[in-house]
Amino acid sequence: MERGGAELADKAIEESVGPVAPLTPLASGRGAFNWRPWAWAFPALFLLGVFLLWPVIRTIQISFYDGTVINPTQEFVGLDNYDRLLTDDPFFIRRELPPWSALFNSALWVVLFTSGVVGMGLLVAVLADRVRYEKLAKAIIFLPLVISFTAASVVFRLVYASNPDIGLINAVVDGVGLEPIAFLGEANWVNFAIIAAGIWVWTSLAMTILAAAYKSLPSTVLEAAAIDGSNAWQTFWRVSVPMMMGPIIVVSVTMIINALKAIDLVLVMTAGGPRGSSRIVGYTVFLEIFNNNKAGYGSAAAVLLLVLMIPMMWYQLRQIRQGAER
Repeated sequence: MERGGAELADKAIEESVGPVAPLTPLASGRGAFNWRPWAWAFPALFLLGVFLLWPVIRTIQISFYDGTVINPTQEFVGLDNYDRLLTDDPFFIRRELPPWSALFNSALWVVLFTSGVVGMGLLVAVLADRVRYEKLAKAIIFLPLVISFTAASVVFRLVYASNPDIGLINAVVDGVGLEPIAFLGEANWVNFAIIAAGIWVWTSLAMTILAAAYKSLPSTVLEAAAIDGSNAWQTFWRVSVPMMMGPIIVVSVTMIINALKAIDLVLVMTAGGPRGSSRIVGYTVFLEIFNNNKAGYGSAAAVLLLVLMIPMMWYQLRQIRQGAER
């Protein structure tokens, strides 16, 4: 009885609705082009293409020419710009002592600046977590990043001034009976002085990221290490730091990229001096294009800078992707 009633009901529905046509690939959506995602992504893709991809392509093209900023493609010279940059320019690569040149200084920045920022950021993040007024301390430490790099450069020019009546450091040096040091006027001091200024500016960003990573460490793991007899120093290096390695790598790669393209501190504090001893690759690009009006030569330096940065950017994206998958 129940079966007969169900058959009658199905028959009534079929008569009222009519036969249903089978789904075609177009009707089912398999063969149809879905334009909505592309429509939403088009503004971003357009801006990336115009302001990122096209300038890169254009810079690579100009690097094979000898020309000015107004007319960058006057004469095709092939690889001559690269050859002169890597073999005939002592300000870019110096093969004798002292080694101060753009490429050597950039390597010095990568090593000292990156290790200094990460080390100081990690130290401040751990110490700030232990003070009573943690939020106030972190806000004060974060202030250097709020200041523009130009303003920070002017401040450090005064701090490093060789006149003890102006320079803070030389006032201390003179107070203990030593001769004032021209930090920004001597080739053996200038790079270390500018790198120290850069570390002061960027430590706050590293502190912010690493402090968040330090606070997210599971307390159960730290308590288990303490129960096993590990002291605070051992717990930090053998438990906390390995668990924070992901954020540490991200901060390190970011600082390497910042070190390679640093221009503002060098430009304002020394303008590449004395005698070109504080030049870096990023500043060389600016100097050759805008000061010396050598668009092709400066573009070749920019391409080399891009080549140096691509592995770092690829590694950073890989780390971010792996972190998202975890």
